[in-house]
Amino acid sequence: MNFALSTDQENIQRHLTDLLTDICTPQYVQNCDEQQKPPREAFDALAKNGWLGLIAPESLGGAGGSATDLAVMLDVLGYHFEELGLWVFRNLTYGCYAVMKHGTQEQIDYLVPKVITGEMSFCFGLTEPDSGSDASALTTKATKHDDEYILNGRKVYTSGMDISDYCLLVARTSTLERKQQGITTFLVDTKLPGIEVKKLQTLGQRSIGTTEVLYSDVHIPASSILGKLDHGWTGADDYLCYERLCLSAARTGAARSAFEIALDYAKNRVQFGKPIGKFQAVSHKLAEMKSMLDIAQTMVYRYAWLMEQGKNTRQDAAILKLYTSESYKSISDMCLQILGGYGYCMEYPMQRFFRDSRLATIGGGTSEIQKNIIASSLGL
Repeated sequence: MNFALSTDQENIQRHLTDLLTDICTPQYVQNCDEQQKPPREAFDALAKNGWLGLIAPESLGGAGGSATDLAVMLDVLGYHFEELGLWVFRNLTYGCYAVMKHGTQEQIDYLVPKVITGEMSFCFGLTEPDSGSDASALTTKATKHDDEYILNGRKVYTSGMDISDYCLLVARTSTLERKQQGITTFLVDTKLPGIEVKKLQTLGQRSIGTTEVLYSDVHIPASSILGKLDHGWTGADDYLCYERLCLSAARTGAARSAFEIALDYAKNRVQFGKPIGKFQAVSHKLAEMKSMLDIAQTMVYRYAWLMEQGKNTRQDAAILKLYTSESYKSISDMCLQILGGYGYCMEYPMQRFFRDSRLATIGGGTSEIQKNIIASSLGL
């Protein structure tokens, strides 16, 4: 493995940093969080400058970027504003990666160019009130009727549904021997009659947040199916592995941002006649965080490389998700401790990192579930 970024990847870092330093200022991020307002201006700027087409094929107007290119981009986005990175990752994962991999040519030609230009946003509808960690136990049904399907059910934690044009919805189309069978993924227009969206109030991730969605006799055409009927779970599992790369990259960038704030504070905050970073109790926290950051970033790029080689496994994705999530949570906690009372005040950004990072070990597969996957791969 070559751990050096290519010239093009260094350019991704530099150009994105220049763009977001100008648009996605600390005050802008604070306003989005406090007002629970999606970072539309920053998102539109990314679209205008072609970043939403990073992984799309050149034949459709994209850049044909690799998994490592994507990791580099999301790391920078997460550094400037984690929720902006999560908005972008959902579009690229569910509106581009999933559609390119399992979509019909008609679906690809219609949807992917609109993702590239920012005309369309995507979200993912999987979790239900009674099927969280046991995700394949879902009960939302899509019943065949002539040349369409009728959706009925309830989803929770469909993040970004209220600002999305399409939801990649996972529903049950048949009752077969194994619960993973008889599941189909659908591309659902979020504006269809019968869809009711309720914004959920959460501890963190307030800018875009998450929703509860009720589907009541929603009519969708059979052409909305993504992939094969009754074989959607394999695709959904694949999208989750791709998601874990994206989440890990964005959250490692966010963790680095929190770390740099705490490091700067430790160098300049004077108590007992010297900067608090000179005290071992503080300096050891920073040393531990620096180690976690370096390991997390190395793991992100290693997993991206494995994806490019076609060698990534569910175990690899679980290890990556577990480590980067737990590291982000630990880093934000230690950073807040270093800032003390200032870290606890809503006026300063550290409390946002602390709140937002708490979702990392819950959303997208809990840390406990990642450990179950890893243990299973060991034959346990």
